[in-house]
Parts: sequence; structure tokens; C-alpha cells
Amino acid sequence: MKPAVGGKRKAPACGEAPIPCAVNCLLETLAKPWIMQILWVLGNDGPTRFGALRRKVEGISARVLAERLKHLEERGFVFRNYEPTIPPAVTYGLTHRMAEMEPVLKQMAALGQKWFEEDVRAGRIPDHEIHEWPATHEPSGRPQVPDSPSDRPGR
Repeated sequence: MKPAVGGKRKAPACGEAPIPCAVNCLLETLAKPWIMQILWVLGNDGPTRFGALRRKVEGISARVLAERLKHLEERGFVFRNYEPTIPPAVTYGLTHRMAEMEPVLKQMAALGQKWFEEDVRAGRIPDHEIHEWPATHEPSGRPQVPDSPSDRPGR
């Protein structure tokens, strides 16, 4: 692996490591900034137009949102539906892949809640970082569109 600019070594991209690890590839996608917030909104609200999604993911720029959505679409986590209206309507939603991820994400949310409460009781979280823990959302668990690109409307 060649050093990156400034002499820092960059971790190999998913699939470029000598021994690719499927879990590493999944975590690489989910750990990107804004990805979990985007997936949470789409899972909670269903198919959402780009502008509404940008408003619901507070603080994200249009450029970063577009990049993250493109990455999620390439990985098969979200679908993109383009309608050639004036102005164009672009809607994003979750695929079957995310429906398969739902039980895992629910377990992670439950574990995160448990550890958060333990940390609060043990005093490991400063008072200024304690806030109202959001109620666990219960998405439908059903994908909003088939995974097959040929079955997607507007493509």
C-alpha cells in the first residue's frame, strides 16, 4: 500500500485488501458520516424526495447528501426514482437489503440504549452530554421497492 499525501497511510478500500472481509465492507459503508442518519430517515419516513431528506438530516450539505445517496444506491441499500417533471422529482427509499439489516440495527439500538444508560448511571457521560434519548422508531420492516433495477419505476 502506498502512503497517501502527507505520508499518512490510507486503509485499503472495500475489496482492495489482500483478504477482503465482508463485515469490514459493510461497516465501512455504515460508518461513513451521515449514512446512519440518512438510513434512519428513510426507514422511519419511507420514500422521501431529495429536498425533504436534506431538511430532515439536519446539517448535511446537498453535495454530501448526494454523494452518500449515490454510495448507498451503488451498494444496493437505497433506490433512486427519477420522475422527469418540472422541476424533476427524485425520490429515495430503502431496498430489500435494508429490510434484512433491520433486525441487526434494532439489536444495535437496544445495545446502544443499554450501554448509554449504564454509562449515565456510572457517571462516564458528563451531564452536558446527557440528552433525551429518542424513542426507538419502528419502521415497517418492508422495503419500499424491489431490488431489481428493471423493476424500479422511472429508470
